[in-house]
Amino acid sequence: MSPAMARLSIAFRLALREMRGGLGGFYIFLGCIALGTGAIATVNSVSTAITGAISSQGQSLLAGDLRFELNNREASEPETAFLEGLGEVSVSTGLRSMARKADGSGQALVEVKGVDGGYPLYGTVETEPQQPLPDLLGQEGGIYGALAAPLLMDRLGLSPGDELLLGNTRIMVRGTITNEPDALSDGFGFAPRLMVSRDALAASGLIAVGSLVEHSYKIRLAEPSTRGAIAARAGKEFPDAGWSVRTSDRAAPSLAENIDRFSQFLTLVGLTALIVGGVGIANAVRAFLDAKRTTIATFKCLGAPASVVTMIYLIQIMLLAAVGIVVGLVVGAIAPFIAFHYLEGVLPVPEGGALYPSALAIAAAFGIVVTFAFAILPLGHAREVPATALFREQGFEARRLPSWPYLLAAGAALAALAALAILWADDRRIASVFLISVAGAFLLLRIVAAGITALARKSPSVNSPALRLAIGNIHRPGALTPSVVLSLGLGLALLVTLALIDGNMRNQLTGRISAQAPNFFFVDIQGSEVEGFRQLLKQQAPEAKVFEVPMLRGRILAFNGQDVSQMNVPAAGRWVLRGDRGITYAKNTPEGSTLTEGEWWPQDYSGEPLVSFSAEEAGELGLKLGDTVTVNVLGRNITAKIASFRNVEWQSLSINFVMIFSPNTFQGAPHAWLSTLTDPSASAAKEAEILRTVTDAYPTITSVRVKDAIDLVDQLVGQLATAIRAAAAVALIASVLVLAGALAAGNRARTHDAVVLKTLGGTRTMLMRAFGYEYVILGAATAVFALLAGGIAAWFVVARIMRMQWGFLPDVAITTIILSLVLTVGIGLIGTWRILGQKAAPVLREL
Repeated sequence: MSPAMARLSIAFRLALREMRGGLGGFYIFLGCIALGTGAIATVNSVSTAITGAISSQGQSLLAGDLRFELNNREASEPETAFLEGLGEVSVSTGLRSMARKADGSGQALVEVKGVDGGYPLYGTVETEPQQPLPDLLGQEGGIYGALAAPLLMDRLGLSPGDELLLGNTRIMVRGTITNEPDALSDGFGFAPRLMVSRDALAASGLIAVGSLVEHSYKIRLAEPSTRGAIAARAGKEFPDAGWSVRTSDRAAPSLAENIDRFSQFLTLVGLTALIVGGVGIANAVRAFLDAKRTTIATFKCLGAPASVVTMIYLIQIMLLAAVGIVVGLVVGAIAPFIAFHYLEGVLPVPEGGALYPSALAIAAAFGIVVTFAFAILPLGHAREVPATALFREQGFEARRLPSWPYLLAAGAALAALAALAILWADDRRIASVFLISVAGAFLLLRIVAAGITALARKSPSVNSPALRLAIGNIHRPGALTPSVVLSLGLGLALLVTLALIDGNMRNQLTGRISAQAPNFFFVDIQGSEVEGFRQLLKQQAPEAKVFEVPMLRGRILAFNGQDVSQMNVPAAGRWVLRGDRGITYAKNTPEGSTLTEGEWWPQDYSGEPLVSFSAEEAGELGLKLGDTVTVNVLGRNITAKIASFRNVEWQSLSINFVMIFSPNTFQGAPHAWLSTLTDPSASAAKEAEILRTVTDAYPTITSVRVKDAIDLVDQLVGQLATAIRAAAAVALIASVLVLAGALAAGNRARTHDAVVLKTLGGTRTMLMRAFGYEYVILGAATAVFALLAGGIAAWFVVARIMRMQWGFLPDVAITTIILSLVLTVGIGLIGTWRILGQKAAPVLREL
């Protein structure tokens, strides 16, 4: 056996023997490891399970092997023949419209879905009562049947058997929809579902020239494995079709992408908790080695090389870390089963139970690397202390850094941690920025701690003995200042950031945006109805501002002749290319728009098609003046040159478009109109009256009350914020554990100080006051840092990324300060009270 292996074997045996004494002093260490590892394992297990379910249940989620979607037009005869030649075809049609009670007592916006007799090709529509779909939607006594979402039944006070007016036809609600297999692949809807037959939808008169309608052709293939080749073939044979083709292995790509992004964010929050816990690991290791000083001195006096002593305690620490990691992995393996119980019916979840080794492995890897990175430096300090110093009860509060091998090992471990986080991330740029931010926050917190220490050292003398002692405790050697500031600073700053972002978003939705937004959007106004509709609104709301524009739908196919599906588009600009976009044309620059580059075309322009592009989105897509954009509108490919860029204020909720074309581009093309009505003085009763009058006079026009949409978005934002706050709470819990660990690490020195001061006449009350002052000062300093750092981070996200108005929220500041003081003072005094109860004699005999 080589000398190195012999030393390792001896170190391993001694480490195991010494661990027979139990895990005393390491419970906080285990808590930090288990919390961070468990959070990462849980998030990644749930994410892997859901994305796997989306892939494995793709046929049911898509209700077919292939889906061809066309907007504002049905498939032509050659296209229909091609689709029918592929396999069994089911056609469905979707649009938004108004559903009215037959007695005129109420109306609501609905997401209408017209289906044929073959729907669904895969999966099952679950209804109450459960009957064959053709029976529920068929025509009886001249009235078509319908199925409504429970929300619509509640909103209009409906019961099975009640009748509704949909456009120009009367339908009977014969039941409710409890599960729609392809709801997720159809996308998010602002209104409850109303399912009818395609015959009923045709009879309603809602499908007209220019109407915003989606026609989906779903195919059941004899050989599902050929779906990819067929999708590519469809693009080559019908290059101008403009249809969106989706395969069952990517049934809900937007959902899967959003889940991946959100899980990445939660993973990074869990990693933050683990890194914050790393400070606790360092404190626990330092306290552990401090308690083992006599044993270490004995080893060294008996001739044990310093490397053997280091290996003994590194082995012990890593074995203990393995216990914490196993606990975290058990939590991560069990948590998905609990999550599936709540997510079932909302998101696809796998049937039965399963473990996700890759998710657990990455969590374990993070736990191991973090433990090693934060444990190696305290071990390096212990290695440098001579045996004589240890016997004299001197501690490990080294003024200098450990030797270069330990610094190199710690640096390599941190580099490995960063590489692991970046390589695992879906969006590596975000992961890199996040890690740089965390590293910057740690550095800044060290500077803050050094600043507090320097101020305390140079502060003038005060008359109060308790306050003077508190200030001295802040800057004395071995002070808790760095540990307390580090432990709480990052967790509180994260909470402040999220709270300010959430608060600003809600203020925008319920305040500024709500005040500026129109009262109504009116969609699918036919050209023959525009003048009469305008006069009706003028009668109902003479003081209101009415604005209308032509409205078409188009899909971007290419930039400068290059297929966008083959381009590496930055994540920030992908939404512009996802699905069809609303487009319009105009002679003049729209009201509220400001050109940033280029020029608007003359009113009588008749040259090549031109387009004005939103400046922000153009920058994200890398476009410049003179570039060309190819869009497919109504089955026709149109290429236009970018003539100008303009600012678009999306948060105003007024009529805005990414692309506005010159009028000659769509000369003669059939289209509908889009209109808004803005009347800030209109009451809820007046809005209800306008809605009822418009719906009765023009049943095929879709009316969207903006306040209802804002309320829905506000609800979704609230649910998202709750999930993010829960994740951030994990980081705060880790901070609390680290704070408790920091106090525990300093207990030995505090005990000596307390005993000496009590011997010299100090009372327990005076000492409690001194420690209380110390914790208040540290807590206030940490709160100030959290407010500054969190405020800057939230400002950047709200003002620079979301492009929304920013405002500081005093209630968040007050809550943060109170939380910081409660945690520091509360935990500090709880630990200090036990210290002050120590008997003086046993401690004095050890000095």
